[in-house]
Amino acid sequence: MQSFILRHKPQLTIIGGALIAAGLVARFALHSQPAYAAASIAASVIGVLPILIQAVQALRVRVISIDVLVSIAVFGAFLIGSWDESAIVTFLFLVGGQIERYTLNQTRSAIGALADMAPQSAAVRRTDGTFETVPVDDVRVGDIVKVVTGDRIPVDGVVTSGAGLVNESAITGEPIPVDKAEGSSASAGTLLDDGMLTIRADTVGEDTTFGKIIELVENAQDSKSKEERFIDRFATYYTPAVLVIAVIVGLVTRRVDLAITMLVLGCPGALVIGVPVSNMAGIGNGARHGVLIKGSEVTHRLSSVGTFVFDKTGTITVGMPQVTDVRRYDDSIALAPDDAAGTSSAPDDATRYLVGVEAQSQHPLAKAIVRHFDDVPAPQVDEVSVVTGGGIRAVHDGHRILVGSPRFLETEGVELGPTAHADAAELESHGDSLVAVALDGRIRLMLGVRDRLRPGIADGIGNLRRLGARNIVVLSGDNQRAVDLMTAGLGLDRAVGGMLPDQKAAYISRLRDEGHRVVFVGDGINDSPSLALADVGIAMGNGTDVAIDTSDVVLADSDFSRLPHAYGLAKRTVRNMRENIAIAVGAVALLLSGLVLTSWLTMAVGMFVHEASVLAVILNGMRLLRYRVK
Repeated sequence: MQSFILRHKPQLTIIGGALIAAGLVARFALHSQPAYAAASIAASVIGVLPILIQAVQALRVRVISIDVLVSIAVFGAFLIGSWDESAIVTFLFLVGGQIERYTLNQTRSAIGALADMAPQSAAVRRTDGTFETVPVDDVRVGDIVKVVTGDRIPVDGVVTSGAGLVNESAITGEPIPVDKAEGSSASAGTLLDDGMLTIRADTVGEDTTFGKIIELVENAQDSKSKEERFIDRFATYYTPAVLVIAVIVGLVTRRVDLAITMLVLGCPGALVIGVPVSNMAGIGNGARHGVLIKGSEVTHRLSSVGTFVFDKTGTITVGMPQVTDVRRYDDSIALAPDDAAGTSSAPDDATRYLVGVEAQSQHPLAKAIVRHFDDVPAPQVDEVSVVTGGGIRAVHDGHRILVGSPRFLETEGVELGPTAHADAAELESHGDSLVAVALDGRIRLMLGVRDRLRPGIADGIGNLRRLGARNIVVLSGDNQRAVDLMTAGLGLDRAVGGMLPDQKAAYISRLRDEGHRVVFVGDGINDSPSLALADVGIAMGNGTDVAIDTSDVVLADSDFSRLPHAYGLAKRTVRNMRENIAIAVGAVALLLSGLVLTSWLTMAVGMFVHEASVLAVILNGMRLLRYRVK
C-alpha cells in the first residue's frame, strides 16, 4: 500500500487540488459550510498520506526531515479544526515536490543523456568474413566491427576500411561532423552520420573514452562540495531545532496555531535542495561541453585558484612534431625551399631514400618526416645501421646514405658549405630540430621539424586572464631556448625549461607553500606527480590513462578552449550555490519575521512562499545549463 501511494503522488496531488476547488465552490457558491469542511478534510487526508509515509521512513533512520515537520503541522491543524489550511498546506507541499522532481529530472537529463548514447550492440566480423551482431560487452580488443549510417561507434579504435562523416559531439561537444577514412581514429559513443566504416577495436567497454566520461560524471554526482557538506550538517541540526522551538513557542504562548505555523514556515526545503541542484547543473553543463569535473569539491577548488601551471609538450603544444621547412641542395647550391605544407611534385632520390630510411624508425622526428612525405613511394632500404646519439647510415642501390643532424654529417666527412650552415642557423633560430640528408658524400636535404602550439592557445590564455588567472607558468623538459621560442607572445608570466618530472612536482609544492592555489595542466605519465600535488589537476583527454586517472578535471579531445570554459563554469557554479543559499535563508528569515511581526501570515500563505523559494533556487540553478564562456 505504501509503495502504491508513493507511486501515485501526482494523481493524489490532482485529486487533492480538485477537492479543494470543490470545497471552495461549495462554500462561496453554494454557501454550504459542511460540504466545504468535508472536501477540506478529504483533501487533507489524501494529501498527507504520501507525506506521512516519507516522514515515517525518515524517522526509521533517525532523521527529522521536512516531511516530519509538515506531518506534525497537518495533525496540529486537524486538532484545532483548521481543515482548510491543512488541505492547502498538503496540496502546496505535494505540488512543490512535483515541480522539484520535474526540474531536477530536467537537470539530470543533461547527464543521463550521456548514458543513453552508449551503444548496446556491435556488428563483429567472424573468421568467415561475415558480421554478427553481439552485445557490446562481448566485443574484445582486436575485433573488427562494422558501423553503418545511423549507428553509434561501439569501441575506441582505428578505421581499417571505408569512409564517412562522424558526429563527435558526444565526446567533443562540437556539432560539425568529422571526415573519417582508413587510418583515422574513432571513439565510442560517436555517431556515423553518413558512410560505412570497419574499425579495429583498441579499447572496449568501460575503458573507452565514452565509458570513462560516463563513469567520471556518475562519480562526480556523488561527491560533495564545502557548501553541500555545510548544508548537510546545518539541516541535521536545524530541522530538530525548529521542532523544539515550535514546541516551546506553543507552550509559552499557549497558541497551538502559532507553533504549527512556525513548523511550516521553518521548513528548510530551499536550503537543502539549492546547492545540489547547482552542483548537478554545473556538472551537466561541463559534460555537454567536453569538460569532465570529478565532483563539486573539485568545482569549489577550481573556482578559487589563481595560478595555472602548464606542461609544454602535448598540453600547450599538439605533442606531434611536424616538418616545417625543407631545404634542397644540388652540389652545395641551395635550390628554392619547399613549402612545408606539401612536397615537390617529382621527389628526387634523396627524398625517396630519406623516407625509406625513416620508415624503419620509431623516433618522433622520423614519424613526422614519413607523415610529411606520405605521397612519396618509399624504397625498401636494407643496409641500415643506427649510430647512437648521431644518426643513421644506409646503403641502397650502391648509394651511401646519411641521415641525422648537420653535426653528424660533418663527422662523417660531409662538407656542408656556407649556404647549408646559414640555413641551419636560421631554422634553429625558429626552434626547429634539424634533420640533414647526404647522398654519396654530398648534402642534399635539410629539414626543420618542430612541435606546434595548439590552435587557439593564445586566446585561451587571454580568457583565463579575463576570468581571474593572475599567474600563468609553463614548465618543460625541453631546453630553455626551445621553450622561449615556442611560448613567445603567449603572455605568460614565466616559462621554465630543463625541468624533470620531480622538479616540476617540487615547483608545484613550492608555489603551494607560498600560498598560491595552483592548477596544473598536463597529459603524460611524467605529469602525474604534478597533477596529484596541485590543488586541481587537469588532464588533456588524449593523454595517458595514468594522467587522466590522477587528475580532477579532464578536457575531452584535448581541446584547450575547454579550459577557460571549465574555469568560468566553476566560478559561476560556486556563485550560483551561494545565491541559492542566500535565497533560501532569506525566505526563511522573511517568513519567520513575518510570523512574529504581522498577523496576516497564515500557515497556507507561508507554505506558498516556502514552495516558491524552492522553485526559485531550482530555476536559478538550472541557469547553469546554458552557461558558456563569452
